[in-house]
Amino acid sequence: MKRIISLVLAIAMLTSIACILSSCNNDKDKEQIVIRVLENDFAKKNGYLQVLLDAFNEKYKDYNVIAVDADMDEYSDLENDGPYGYGPDVLYQANDVLMKYVDGHHIYPIDIEALECYDQIPQNAWDAYKAEADGKTVYCGVPVNVQQPLLYYRKDMLPANWETEWNKNNNDVPDMVEFWNEMYRYSAQIRQNDKSKFGFALQLNNEYFNSGFLFSYGGYVFGKNNTDDTDIGLSNGNAKLGAKVIWDLAGIMDEKCADDSFTNARTTMLANGTIFATICTPDITTNFLKDLALEYQNQGLSEAEANAKAKENLVIASLPMLPAAGDITANVDVTDSSLWTRQKTMGGINGYGISSYSEHKDWALKFVEFATSAEMVQKRAEMLGIVPARGDVIENIDNPATEITYNNLDDGTLVVMPSISAVKQIWIPISSGFKQIATDGCTDRKYTLNDLQAILETIDDNIYKAIHTFSE
Repeated sequence: MKRIISLVLAIAMLTSIACILSSCNNDKDKEQIVIRVLENDFAKKNGYLQVLLDAFNEKYKDYNVIAVDADMDEYSDLENDGPYGYGPDVLYQANDVLMKYVDGHHIYPIDIEALECYDQIPQNAWDAYKAEADGKTVYCGVPVNVQQPLLYYRKDMLPANWETEWNKNNNDVPDMVEFWNEMYRYSAQIRQNDKSKFGFALQLNNEYFNSGFLFSYGGYVFGKNNTDDTDIGLSNGNAKLGAKVIWDLAGIMDEKCADDSFTNARTTMLANGTIFATICTPDITTNFLKDLALEYQNQGLSEAEANAKAKENLVIASLPMLPAAGDITANVDVTDSSLWTRQKTMGGINGYGISSYSEHKDWALKFVEFATSAEMVQKRAEMLGIVPARGDVIENIDNPATEITYNNLDDGTLVVMPSISAVKQIWIPISSGFKQIATDGCTDRKYTLNDLQAILETIDDNIYKAIHTFSE
């Protein structure tokens, strides 16, 4: 009997040790945890997402967890995909996209004060992810970078006499990149001399890049600081003057301004000299530099010489000043500051959010913490040219867009996109109305100010209906 008992105890002990070794050896007996990450296409195409995933997976390789590309469209609809298990665990999006998921509790609230990055990010960036839910203030995203439209132009495409003929206020800044009226005049000259080339070129039906023209003359999206979706105000004040700016800019372009042609080809067209200037967001900077450097290499420069020349000649600047009277075709004195107004822009805060449908919210949060660390945001800035939200990263990068963007964010020139769910209904009506304006502006040119006002009022009406009527 003693031998039998001893044998049983020995077997039990061996079994216990085997179990401990099996279960504690990196949890290899458990199913691997997979965190699916939805990133934007630009970060994927330029290799940043893979760098991020590799770095995270290396750090946590002993924890039986892996982060992978969600491998879906960058604007995947969490509201419809999430409940069926198709949506990602982590999403990188602009604030207006993430915050539209607050209603219905599709996005997971985050205790931001517990995050390492909390003190490094300014409150006006955090505010883009702030919401009231069940009587409490919650935050549903972690800012990574600040976005706004900026002017990109080729310094080596300035006229040879710009310092004497295009510097009327003697501040050593070319007039055409400082004032819209001068940009209009210079662009008209370029088109007159060569119909295959453009001065300024932009996709004018793009609601993000062009809404600022309306804002500059009194227009707005929603009332009460973009929180009241019963008050649609794109036609408010003298916003029709902003619509006329869009219409007049279309007159120095062609039909490509009414679709996405200029957007799809903007970096190559700037590089090959087809266009002198355009508007874009900082996260596309590296593509402008790559294409311009390649063009210089094709002209015979070495790779190092081409890269240096591209950095020298690609200039990022604030958007030009608008005429207070609203007519960019007029001859306005650039030395009289009272005749000009700063252009407002629609901007946004891009960051990471966590799906409420994730089965591994703890690990999703660990990924967000890792992705918003100083090291990874620094890497993102180096690879993509973003304007970081982290103050400690800003100190370590040389990016002319950073100072411009933060100054505009602080003084209200940069109008952050609404962070309420109704914002998803604004884009199609705005784009449709802008397309009408741009199409007439580059072809028939029959519209009057009254016609432009009527189009803006129709945009407002269509947005209101989409939010409050068609949804009821």
